[in-house]
Amino acid sequence: MKRFAQLFVQLDQTTKINIKVKALADYFAEAPDEDKLWTIAILSHRRPKRTVTTTLLRQWASEYGKIPLWLFEESYHVVGDLAETITLVLPERKNIIEKSLTHWIHFIKELDGLEEVQKKEQIWYAWNGLSKAERYIFNKLITGNFRVGLSQKLMVRSLSKYTGIEENLLAHRIMGNWSPDENTFEQLILSENPLDDISKPYPFYLAYALEDPPEELGPLSEWQVERKWDGIRGQIIIREGKVFVWSRGEELVTDKFPEYHQLAKAIPDGTVLDGEILAFKDGQPLGFNTLQTRIGRKNVSKNILKKAPVILMAYDLLEWQGEDCRQEPMEKRRILLEGLVSKYDTGGILLLSDLVEVDTWDLVAKEREQSRNHFSEGLMLKKKDSVYQAGRRKGDWWKWKVDPLTIDAVMIYAQRGHGRRANLFTDFTFAVWNGEQLVPFAKAYSGLTDKEFQEITSWVRKNTIDRFGPVRSVTPTFVFEIAFEGIRASTRHKSGVALRFPRIKRWRKDKPVKEANTLDDLKEMLKNYEE
Repeated sequence: MKRFAQLFVQLDQTTKINIKVKALADYFAEAPDEDKLWTIAILSHRRPKRTVTTTLLRQWASEYGKIPLWLFEESYHVVGDLAETITLVLPERKNIIEKSLTHWIHFIKELDGLEEVQKKEQIWYAWNGLSKAERYIFNKLITGNFRVGLSQKLMVRSLSKYTGIEENLLAHRIMGNWSPDENTFEQLILSENPLDDISKPYPFYLAYALEDPPEELGPLSEWQVERKWDGIRGQIIIREGKVFVWSRGEELVTDKFPEYHQLAKAIPDGTVLDGEILAFKDGQPLGFNTLQTRIGRKNVSKNILKKAPVILMAYDLLEWQGEDCRQEPMEKRRILLEGLVSKYDTGGILLLSDLVEVDTWDLVAKEREQSRNHFSEGLMLKKKDSVYQAGRRKGDWWKWKVDPLTIDAVMIYAQRGHGRRANLFTDFTFAVWNGEQLVPFAKAYSGLTDKEFQEITSWVRKNTIDRFGPVRSVTPTFVFEIAFEGIRASTRHKSGVALRFPRIKRWRKDKPVKEANTLDDLKEMLKNYEE
């Protein structure tokens, strides 16, 4: 645990990529194989499940630190991070316990079967024997909130530096449904055919957002233009007569989409398709709001299947006839995909994402402006000679999204942020007018500069009307332009609407509160969006 805690400090104290890669590569060279494997798991979001509630942890930390619970809660609101707050309030340790990262992860998992009193004894035992840095890691793991400033791509780069194995191979090996409880470092990383798992997906190739004029990409003849569909990115794998469905978040979601099972009979083994999972009916997408009714459900009822049927809008072919074809140019993969879709009858479950046939960049721009009429988010621009890479790479694939919807709203509540922004008010609730009343409709916490957040924080402290725990009610004074990707009706919200991906676009200091938008404006926007 000491070695892992030192690694965390090294990663947390620098923003330089090369230093982070070296620190992790050095860690891999020194750590035992079990710890290496758990480190890979943690950094690729495979954390042990939470075995103690945060309510109990707060109570036990205040008791162990001999401070009132209200003082702990106030400290938590200021610090903004529960694991760090617990670490700060605990007294110096009385014992020294030197155990591995793997030991402490198993320790946390074994709490699951204990009574509350026994859990408390075990937690206190751990706090009493760990250093401050180790306590912090332990608290992060037990709260299920472990994050570190290192992307999975950099972790793979570090692993490549240590093992000498190509990054693309490593990225593929750590994909899929594996666990340090069931696999070894040798099996997962060093073996040529790790796991030999027929369900294993390929790392997704991700596009960068296009910010410069598209003309700067060169001749349009070198590019393939597609719709950017508003669904869930997924891979469908057909091997040995079985179907596996993976989301971009590396979650196996086969059971959530039973419609795809029929593809095992319709399409040959050794096929892997990349595309968009879309709610689709009567020849058109139903929108992300409809698809959302299926996300997170443990059981997909017949009623849900009827209301929100899905298809796969395929736009790439990664494996064909059992051969990895990612290194073939996009243009060739497209021809193979077109042939597959036209040859095999899938009952309408598999559709081909059509190309947008235009011959000038000006026409491409006009097609982008019409994206919502096609139930899409914008356009994808893909180089015809591009291979299918792993992760987010600049140059060959670009997403050019349509401009977001916007509304002018009044800030009525403010809350402190987390981490480095724990002392700033960065999380806000916004409202629109309904007659003479302000009705809350959205929360947002991104889009402003640090200087603007500091300015608002100073103002909030002087203009607080009331407090509700960490939330402050403030005098309605400022108008902000809120941008969002979509809008839907919602019975869960007082306003009757819910926004998709709301964020602050700009601070409208030029606009008085009375000129903010109204609830009627939102409902009219909802009507137009649904049409």
